[in-house]
Amino acid sequence: MLAIRSALFYLGYSLLTIFFSMTGMIFFSRASLLKREMYLGNWNFTVMWWLRVTCGVRVEIHGEDKLPPGPCVILAKHQSQWETFYLQVMKRPVVTVLKKELLKVPFFGWGLALMEPIGIDRSNPKHALRFIQEEGVRRLQKGQSVIVFPEGTRTPPGQIGNYARSGAELACRAGVPIVPVAHNAGHCWPAKKFLKYPGTIHMIIGAPIDTTNGNSRELTEKVKTWIEGEQQKLEAARATTQP
Repeated sequence: MLAIRSALFYLGYSLLTIFFSMTGMIFFSRASLLKREMYLGNWNFTVMWWLRVTCGVRVEIHGEDKLPPGPCVILAKHQSQWETFYLQVMKRPVVTVLKKELLKVPFFGWGLALMEPIGIDRSNPKHALRFIQEEGVRRLQKGQSVIVFPEGTRTPPGQIGNYARSGAELACRAGVPIVPVAHNAGHCWPAKKFLKYPGTIHMIIGAPIDTTNGNSRELTEKVKTWIEGEQQKLEAARATTQP
């Protein structure tokens, strides 16, 4: 049944991706970024709804009231593709730092490009870091928040990746707060796996961290400590509910 439900999800996911990317390019390519975000946000919400219908994946968000009113740098745990959908609609306007190869993926990448993400070339780390800082500051000054996955790639539940300092450095340069985010989406939507598992995804949004006169190394360590501490709590809570 898991395979059948997962196949149904991917069928709907593919059709939704094609529909929203094509209609977005046809009708919204010349619209303002905010209008494109509003329209493509329907894609995100519909995919999450379809995941719940087909695979029984529910969502509980904790701490949404802690989001600051102005732009911020969101540093989030990266376990699956689910958080890339939710974070896009959690706080608007928002832009994501991602590898530019994703923008070349048919339909998915085309729709993603309409959101004007900060696409980086990971084969050239020095150039990528410089581009994140320059473009990120420009976007934050325009009022957009910036999503950064400090580990750089998806890590399975229970594992800890290397936290890069680029997100904290960006927040310091722009003078905006950091918002840390923890979640356990990897249990329901494992990275690079076909099967999707029923359950509840818990996302925890932390209080904004002031970056005034901050040090990017110390701030990154502070973010890592908070996120991984929350991850441990989520894992422990999940262990007590498993049969």
